[in-house]
Amino acid sequence: MIPLVGLVVGIVLGLLLQPTLPLGLQPYLPIAIVAALDALFGAFRAYLEGTFTDRVFVVSFISNVLIAALIVWVGDQIGVGSQLSTGVVVVLGIRIFTNVAAIRRVLFHA
Repeated sequence: MIPLVGLVVGIVLGLLLQPTLPLGLQPYLPIAIVAALDALFGAFRAYLEGTFTDRVFVVSFISNVLIAALIVWVGDQIGVGSQLSTGVVVVLGIRIFTNVAAIRRVLFHA
């Protein structure tokens, strides 16, 4: 229940305060969101399978976001940032859909 309350409070604060992101960080926000979603869906899958560990979730969440941002940053430095961004989104998207399929199988036995 506490994570759900934290999520609702965070969404409400974001809507009320409308924070701005510095221009230099804007290319990394979509990648960070997709990486965070990958960690969240992986955690939910692990929870349903009975293998969830909070430490693994925190490390996965932070490392996914940092590694994805680092890959995109390196791509920006060598001039192929958009291609690497696309690659990161595709790979993480595949992982998200794989986790969602596993969640669906557990929930609906299908």
